[in-house]
Amino acid sequence: MKHIKIKLSVLLLGIGMTVQAQQATTASGGDASGSGGTAAFSVGQVVYTANTNASGTVSQGVQQAFEIFTLSIKETELNISLKAFPNPTLNNLTLQISDYKNEKLSYQLYDIQGRLLNNGQIVAQQTNIEMTSLPTAIYFINVVNQENQKVQSFKIIKN
Repeated sequence: MKHIKIKLSVLLLGIGMTVQAQQATTASGGDASGSGGTAAFSVGQVVYTANTNASGTVSQGVQQAFEIFTLSIKETELNISLKAFPNPTLNNLTLQISDYKNEKLSYQLYDIQGRLLNNGQIVAQQTNIEMTSLPTAIYFINVVNQENQKVQSFKIIKN
């Protein structure tokens, strides 16, 4: 019995010198490996450390966001108000344009994968778009001018 206690204390002492603890409660994590090496990762870390030298900075424990910014937008010069209703819809969708003055506008109906399903000219203050044959899903309608510049976009839910 005495012999076992001595081995355990030596064993615990040896582990205590090599174990490193982290300050994190994570939701998930794992190991990623590739031709360049292996990295351990975790999702949801609360604490992080930044290591800086002359070459740059590396932040450990921080999710690095990738953001896309639009630097400029070519504004359309139409002063109109557009509405799409009912949303969600079952059968037909109505595009309503207030202050319509025979502008050359058209609509483009896209599915969630970006495939063009339908398009047509807008020739009146109200334009009906038939959606009966389409399955239940989320769709996007872009209203574009004669130069094919987007005037407004709508997210439509089909029940």
